[in-house]
Amino acid sequence: MSSIEPPRHDTRLDMYHDRYAARAFSMKESAVRALFAVANRPEVVSLAGGMPNIADLPLDIVGDAVRDMIQSAAGPRALQYGSGQGEQMLREQICEVMAEEGIRAHPDDVTVTVGSQQGLDLLTKIFCDPGDVILAEAPSYVGALSTFSSYQAEVVHVEMDDHGLVPERLREAVVTLAAQGKRVKFLYTIPNYSNPSGITQTLERRKAILEVAKETGLLIVEDNPYGLLDLEGGRLPAIRSMEHEQVIYLGSFSKTFSPGIRVGWVLAPHAVREKLVLAQEAATLSPPTFSQYVVSTYLRVHDWRQQITVFRDMYRERRDAMLAALPDYMPVGTTWTHPLGGFFVWLTLPEGIDSQAMLPRAVTNRVAYTPGTAFYADGLGARNIRLSYCYPTPERIREGVRRLGEVLNRESQLNRTFGVRHAGPHFGLAELNTPQPNQE
Repeated sequence: MSSIEPPRHDTRLDMYHDRYAARAFSMKESAVRALFAVANRPEVVSLAGGMPNIADLPLDIVGDAVRDMIQSAAGPRALQYGSGQGEQMLREQICEVMAEEGIRAHPDDVTVTVGSQQGLDLLTKIFCDPGDVILAEAPSYVGALSTFSSYQAEVVHVEMDDHGLVPERLREAVVTLAAQGKRVKFLYTIPNYSNPSGITQTLERRKAILEVAKETGLLIVEDNPYGLLDLEGGRLPAIRSMEHEQVIYLGSFSKTFSPGIRVGWVLAPHAVREKLVLAQEAATLSPPTFSQYVVSTYLRVHDWRQQITVFRDMYRERRDAMLAALPDYMPVGTTWTHPLGGFFVWLTLPEGIDSQAMLPRAVTNRVAYTPGTAFYADGLGARNIRLSYCYPTPERIREGVRRLGEVLNRESQLNRTFGVRHAGPHFGLAELNTPQPNQE
């Protein structure tokens, strides 16, 4: 009898299933990216994605500047390999940008990345082993949660209220996890106009959170893509401006210039920066030199501060359009946040409505949103929705809110007729949420 086994005939779709590393099974599809195919259909009003609106960007000026740069002596350098840390000229300009929020930094402590998303990936890579804990505000940025999951880190959410992350809950989490023998590697927070909630940490909260971090030895990773897009003035200083050694800062040009250029940065203490450069070189050899030269040229030839003012005026008009439409169309029991900047409004739905289950019916009604469950690592958010006002015109925003209101009112009517269905745990920001005053 032959000892050779007959060839195996699998019916599964992925013949490489047994070969993947364990971390590959922690990777999940982004709920936001999964919506793009549907949300980008012209008949659908998309209030889902956080795409910046670059319609007001002076493409003629940018195009001419990039052409001149390529044809100059800098052209060959822009098309060549670069430094793993990023180009010196751009790192110096990044320090000027961060100074707008009170940060005093040296170019040697800046590492250029492929968007701030890569910066977050590199930080998680160098800090986290499987099973390590990352603290994150609740709710938190879906892209960060995906990154943490891909490195098999455990995310523990910390409560937020209308003033931002609650310092007492943060302290309790650190102490409790330490007592359980778990290693907390860092706190991840978006203090300015948080994605998805739109909440801004007050100055008092920033100081209190920093005090907790000092008391407990907690590292803070401050993600600040929206910080310069304040819509009502009163820009707050970055947490990094108050503490140099215990705060790592993530920045990006995606919201204030162009997301397609994919240039971000990490400001970190010297020892961390050394590890970041090694991780960057292992991942990409160097961040794209051409993109860095484009950003550097833009910052040099264009009044980028005035351009940010143009963007703020445009986003304020869109934010106001959404906040004006919500009271007119949302059913009784719906509440929402009032963002002072950034791109997003966070809705808490009437009891019994599940945002994930309702999404197909909303798309059928030609409106898209992002369900709240995408922004939690622990199953919360079923009664929450993130609405984005950054991309559609004010008229489209109002129409999208109207269509969403039709769907929600039908769901509410079904609940009244057949009884409230449990929609699972949720998270609301009670004090800042604005109740809908109108009756149906």
